[in-house]
Amino acid sequence: MAADEYFLQRAIAKAREGIRKGQTPFGACIAKGDKIVCSAHNTVWKDVDSTAHAEVNAIRKACKKLKTIDLSGCVIYSTCEPCPMCFSAIHWAKIDKIVYGARIADARCAGFREMPLSNNTMKKLGKSGVKIAGGIMAKENKALFAQWSKSKGRRAY
Repeated sequence: MAADEYFLQRAIAKAREGIRKGQTPFGACIAKGDKIVCSAHNTVWKDVDSTAHAEVNAIRKACKKLKTIDLSGCVIYSTCEPCPMCFSAIHWAKIDKIVYGARIADARCAGFREMPLSNNTMKKLGKSGVKIAGGIMAKENKALFAQWSKSKGRRAY
């Protein structure tokens, strides 16, 4: 299994954990080299915090673990293309690369009020140096939305 797939599997596992806990179907994993720094799922409903997206939660955990706000040399793996807020946090944390599975359009189709602004567009407009690899294991990541849609009491935002 390629490194990107290995780390993305960790993000998928975190998203599934979040779904089991009544959260939304998003997960993220941050790696540095060949090691996992941390992983997290979305906790918007649990924390009553609209900024508690999987990527932001993972960035917070990574900064604490590494004792720095500079995450240069790290890659973030996300089950879905990061929203504009998460993309900005990734940029500010100086993460080198984003690897994601499902697209923002997939989240919108699942009922989330995502802004239809792609990471590539944000990169271009913001002149960000972050590298982007999208559509990795797309089928497996899109399946999270189907799993979540069967959850009792599910809520989008």
